[in-house]
Amino acid sequence: MRAQDPRYNTSPVTRALAEALLREVETLIGRLLAAIFTDNPAWTDYSPVPHDDLREGCRDYLTRVLEVLGGHVGPSSDDDVAATIARHRLAQGVPLEVMLRTFRLGGRIVWEAMLEQADRAEVPPDAVLEAGTATWTVIDHLSSALSTAYRDSELDRVRRDEQRRTALLEDLLGARAHDVAFATRAARELELPAASPYLAVVADINPDGIAALAGARTALAAVGIRSVWLSRVDTLVGLVALEHRSEAEVLARLRPLARGRAAASPTVAEIAEVSTAHTLALLALGTAAPGRPGLVSLEDRLPESLLTRSPDLADLLVARSLGGVLQRPARERDVLLRTLAVWLEEDRSAAHAAARLHCHRNTVLNRLQRVSSLVGRSLHGRRAYVELSLALTALELPDEPL
Repeated sequence: MRAQDPRYNTSPVTRALAEALLREVETLIGRLLAAIFTDNPAWTDYSPVPHDDLREGCRDYLTRVLEVLGGHVGPSSDDDVAATIARHRLAQGVPLEVMLRTFRLGGRIVWEAMLEQADRAEVPPDAVLEAGTATWTVIDHLSSALSTAYRDSELDRVRRDEQRRTALLEDLLGARAHDVAFATRAARELELPAASPYLAVVADINPDGIAALAGARTALAAVGIRSVWLSRVDTLVGLVALEHRSEAEVLARLRPLARGRAAASPTVAEIAEVSTAHTLALLALGTAAPGRPGLVSLEDRLPESLLTRSPDLADLLVARSLGGVLQRPARERDVLLRTLAVWLEEDRSAAHAAARLHCHRNTVLNRLQRVSSLVGRSLHGRRAYVELSLALTALELPDEPL
């Protein structure tokens, strides 16, 4: 038996009335059920609850009210009967407001029955008044316990649902993604289409926990684009269902949100391929320079991604193609690299490069000759063009790719 709270000590008359009503609890259950279905059915909708289950809940509740009034148990902020009812009805989909109205209806039924019992026993008015105060104090207390347990259970369910969604997303991004049956079931549970092209999107999360694409899901949902997002330690991952939208349209919606590094994969055909898409999006993110906000697409960063994927080969390529230049003093090195880059960008036209560099064409040619001498090879020809371009690109990559 719980220790009774002295604030709710009931009088002998109240305890006697409650004891008498405990013997008539089946009658009170019938009255409460009748009130539920006749007073205002729209307020007390128990359509998801089987009748016998509802009757049992009414019995437990009315019995607990009378037990407290009768001094058998003391009030408790975590009353087990109220908490059990709350969890059970939440699982059945009954709203908290319906439960609270039912508790109030039950309080009215008990109070009316106590008045009848008091009238038969010729109880003095002041004792009846005390019984009424005690009754509604108990009802309020149990209602509070019900609300607390219901909301706690809701939070627990939300946490469990979120944990379930997180686990499904992690599995989709891992080895199970290629299991078509699993991917289809995961799509259903995540409320995503199984038969739709997808994009994977990744973005940095800074040390304060703020993602470089904050608000992405809301922005996409506003125009009817479905997506799910997962926050990891330092990366936000999104799976975006294109359905009938284009990749360009989705990226156009996301790019204005970028407040840091973010990247998108190429389109994959279905949700079973999102693991591959995620890997490619991470590869693209590794090509983005820190401190430069923006969303990059792998398809726009293929050379950089190739170099990032093979850092040892990238280092070898840089050393072979530009090693002599990189060994020069910083000022000369920077001028030569800038001249070489502009010359390549201008389709190896010395005249066009000179215009951009604000110098004479012969100056450009002299610098290029110096580069050729330092690297020990001609700068002309298809192979030289490819290797020099990739080597310059490798120099622009982050020092520590993702």
